[in-house]
Amino acid sequence: MSRCRRCLDTFRFWFGTPERVLASTRPDPRTRFPHRDGINLYILEYDSGLRASAWDDVWAGPAREGGAPDIGIRWRVEGTEGMARGTIGWPGYPARVPSTLDYTTKRCPGEWIEPRWPEVWFPDAFAGTMAQLLCALEDGTEPEIGGRDNLETLALCEAVLTGAREHRVTTVRDFV
Repeated sequence: MSRCRRCLDTFRFWFGTPERVLASTRPDPRTRFPHRDGINLYILEYDSGLRASAWDDVWAGPAREGGAPDIGIRWRVEGTEGMARGTIGWPGYPARVPSTLDYTTKRCPGEWIEPRWPEVWFPDAFAGTMAQLLCALEDGTEPEIGGRDNLETLALCEAVLTGAREHRVTTVRDFV
């Protein structure tokens, strides 16, 4: 679930806490150690009509058995003014695979905007957050990304896991 937490935390940062959570998760049948979350799908629904979803599939696919690989973490956000889609490049580790972000809006009809950058999620994403945490400790101030805010992301993770385990729609407020 730690991989899912990255998308969930990002969605919360961008859009706030969702009203409803739908989720499905299952183990990878080839993995020998006990686990429940080899493949994860979830949809976050907001009262505004926005939907954010992700497919976290870093264990699946018959790649080891001779099939073509399709391992990855993909996400999509749908709104009334446009949509965005992307990937988290982590599954290529230790190779440096940048994440992607593509978007389209009513303002650019028929066109996908596809900016690219060389930075990768791991380890580059930690430079800013760790530096900010160290500065906050040095200054004796609250970090920009504090523990209290992270509790709501953990509640969102619990809502995803519970929804998947119990095959039902959940809400974050049930776990805060």
